[in-house]
Amino acid sequence: MSKIVNLLKSIPVAEIIEKSKPKLKTMIYYAKEELPPPKISDIPAIKSGISNLIKSAKDRRYLQLTVREVWLNTLVSIEVICWFFVGECIGKQHIIGYDV
Repeated sequence: MSKIVNLLKSIPVAEIIEKSKPKLKTMIYYAKEELPPPKISDIPAIKSGISNLIKSAKDRRYLQLTVREVWLNTLVSIEVICWFFVGECIGKQHIIGYDV
């Protein structure tokens, strides 16, 4: 236990806070830009995007993608799925099962 206390005392907290301020400002900027919910004015663009996606699936345009585009789409899909499961674990406050 004393090793942990000595380790915590040796951490320069003020220095860590000072060094993280610029990165924190950048993170807050991008969070405000990228994470807000869609506005009412964005709904027509969302509808057209969904209809374009359905239209391209019917026309089989996915067969004309390059390997790089397929790889990037796969990685984005995996990221979205992982964030979904992380959100589920946060919401239920357990790794496995719900607290019933």
